[in-house]
Amino acid sequence: MSESLGTAFLVLMVGMITVFVVLLLVVLSGQLLIRLVNRFLPAPSNDYGLVARKAPFQTVSSSSTSSSKIAALVAAVDIVTKGKGKITKIEKLDK
Repeated sequence: MSESLGTAFLVLMVGMITVFVVLLLVVLSGQLLIRLVNRFLPAPSNDYGLVARKAPFQTVSSSSTSSSKIAALVAAVDIVTKGKGKITKIEKLDK
């Protein structure tokens, strides 16, 4: 009985290691494919054949804030949100 139990555990371990290695290979090959595609294929273009680019800064008008402060805020939001954030309104909070 002990010998068959040892054989069963050996088969179990070999099977689990095999599954782990196969899944690891699938994940690594997927990551490699993603990196190769992102590196060597061009960015998607619009209907005119030009690559769509976003403006680096959004325009925000505020009468009480200077333009240099607005530029600093817009640049900070752009860096923190990686270009996905947009300032729509600037208000001074009253204490």
